[in-house]
Amino acid sequence: MVTDNTNALAPLLPDRHPQHDLFICDVADAVLKDVMQHMEHPFYSLSKKPETTVKRYENGNKWLQITPSVKGLATIYDKDILIYCISQIMAKLKEGLPVSPRVRINSRELLIFTNRGTSGREYQSLLDALDRLEGTRIRTNIVTGDEEQVDGFGLIDASSIRRKHGLDGRLLWCEVKLSDWVFNAIRNEEVLTLHRDYFRLRKPIERRVYEIARKHCGQQKYWRITLAKLLLKTGSQSPQKRFRQMIRQLVEHDHLPDYHVTFEDEADMVVFTNRGTMSPTSLVEGSIPPLQADTYEEARHAAPGWDVRFLEQEWRSWCVEPPRNADRAFVGFCRKWFEKRGRP
Repeated sequence: MVTDNTNALAPLLPDRHPQHDLFICDVADAVLKDVMQHMEHPFYSLSKKPETTVKRYENGNKWLQITPSVKGLATIYDKDILIYCISQIMAKLKEGLPVSPRVRINSRELLIFTNRGTSGREYQSLLDALDRLEGTRIRTNIVTGDEEQVDGFGLIDASSIRRKHGLDGRLLWCEVKLSDWVFNAIRNEEVLTLHRDYFRLRKPIERRVYEIARKHCGQQKYWRITLAKLLLKTGSQSPQKRFRQMIRQLVEHDHLPDYHVTFEDEADMVVFTNRGTMSPTSLVEGSIPPLQADTYEEARHAAPGWDVRFLEQEWRSWCVEPPRNADRAFVGFCRKWFEKRGRP
């Protein structure tokens, strides 16, 4: 009889707290929806060591500058707190309840939500993450909703903490105030739905690759990208040879949520194929009828310069219920998209 001791080697972390199938909102996409598809580097650090250098990104007339605190840049794992907050706000919005940029977080619920343990060390890691999120400062002219904020701000503006039995006690709850910039993005539903197994991915690079696939492939049948370009988009500091090995490991284990990954050696291309597992948005998309041919021409006039097929994908993912007139709704979506973003 062979003892099963493969958990440490399994591609995915064990599901410590089985709950729902999906959760709402990738905050990197919510905050930077206008530019994530054009950026070559990520917003959050993929490094386990503190990154303390200033980063600046430019795309046309849009710019973004990120200044870490002395504790380092906010990491892709720190983002779990914001994902939790945004999911809470989106749930209230869909129920028609009032929302606020201030979110009360039950610490234990957050740890369970993000598939973490509930030891004292995990509670301390939340405090460190809050420090990095609050300490990471941003200056940008990128619009969220219909507002442009050029002064410096953080991903969260403030946080308060309640402990049990003094400073040495367990963290009971904390409250964070999201920046107006982040909150505007949420109120305008500039969000995506992510698979809950996102929290089971072991490596930062796997999370980042999934985010990119979710952003670009979405609900298309497949999406292709060169290895070199994917490496740039991840922001990984690994050499291309090592990154190629990482992708081949993803192909071998085939454990990325929502997408199969294949690698074309001759073309040096990475191909993501939709697994068809995004049930909430897929149900909405499936209930929206195909658009009329004339609608695409109207959409091109409403959003000049944009790929209307890409906009259709964004629109279908954004819809929370089938519109009464799909063609009119899509053209209206394109018009609003262009008003907010201008030409690509």
